[in-house]
Amino acid sequence: MLESQFQSKLIKELKKLFPGCIVMKSDSGYLQGIPDLLILFNDKWAALECKQHAGAKKQPNQEYYVGKMDEMSFSRFICPENKEEVLHDLQQSFQS
Repeated sequence: MLESQFQSKLIKELKKLFPGCIVMKSDSGYLQGIPDLLILFNDKWAALECKQHAGAKKQPNQEYYVGKMDEMSFSRFICPENKEEVLHDLQQSFQS
């Protein structure tokens, strides 16, 4: 599955899991390395960097921004192999 297909299915799943959430796609041309998706839900937010698979190459600055945004709220790399775990952690984060 291509990363774009995974991302598209993930957005649909996020909208089902978190009714009323806003999912925005980031512009990597504006800020290189910023995570692909920003999820706004009630008074919380999260950022997800989508990868085609667990071993997919990370672009420069992605580790930095995922780490920094995780310190601020919640941010993870997400791929088909870890999707269930990340979505579980995100649910916990949005409930706290």
